[in-house]
Amino acid sequence: MKFSLRQLQVFYLVATHNSVSLAAKELDISQSAASMSLSQLETLLDKPLFTRKGHRMELTSWGEWLRPLAHDLLATGTRIQAGMQDMDLVSGSMALGSSQTPALHLVPQLISQLDKDFPRLAIELGVENTEHVIDGLLDFRYDLGLIEGHCDDERVERSIWCNDELVIVASADHPLSSLDEVSFEQLSQERWVLREPGAGTREVFDLNIHKHIDQLQVHREYDQASVILELVKNAEYLSGLSSRSVQPWVDAGAVCILNVPELNMERKFSFIWRKQDSENPARDIVIEAARKLVE
Repeated sequence: MKFSLRQLQVFYLVATHNSVSLAAKELDISQSAASMSLSQLETLLDKPLFTRKGHRMELTSWGEWLRPLAHDLLATGTRIQAGMQDMDLVSGSMALGSSQTPALHLVPQLISQLDKDFPRLAIELGVENTEHVIDGLLDFRYDLGLIEGHCDDERVERSIWCNDELVIVASADHPLSSLDEVSFEQLSQERWVLREPGAGTREVFDLNIHKHIDQLQVHREYDQASVILELVKNAEYLSGLSSRSVQPWVDAGAVCILNVPELNMERKFSFIWRKQDSENPARDIVIEAARKLVE
């Protein structure tokens, strides 16, 4: 091959940062050296990989085509180097993007187990809502995603991990908390505080509740379940959240789960990865370890 891994590394980091200077800084080389390496790669491939717009670098169609291939090749090189140095086939780092509920209630246990079984595999964790995890995966910020909503993007593979359920919660002092059953008509009269649009929890909640209620009185939207639960506990709001997030508050007597017999808000947590990615032993190890936790 005429090009080198170093040239591909420069290309990939420029594509990641949209900047030659930031790529050079990460590689601890001069900006001129990074520019020369990128220019040499374009010359060797006889294709323009970027368009220059001031100080910002934007990928051409050829650059977009090359980016996932460069990612896979560099990831393989990293695994070879780490595996040979440490005599461990599962080593190096894995960037995991997780939506909030599994990140709070399942991922810590998963990372602890991986630390015991594969101590040379470092898990880099980013916590965002489902929509942003998918975007981060497709933008190569994450090697693996863990989401609580749907993903119909054809560029993404999906593997179901485990089940979860959303529940309707109210303050222990709320009038509805004393009822054996709550109707949709009663729910429609209340004020709600919900997760933000783009969150998997919000997606599943909206999909199910709007089968029965055309419009809710949504008073506030936040990206933290703990903030929502504090508001529910202290005010006359209702919310729809994961039973995993709610249960400690129920056990403490702060909130109650309302019984709405006709409402079923079951969902699934899923791992996602880019369909175009090559085989990845570390990714397979993480998914296998996760499944063992819920057996």
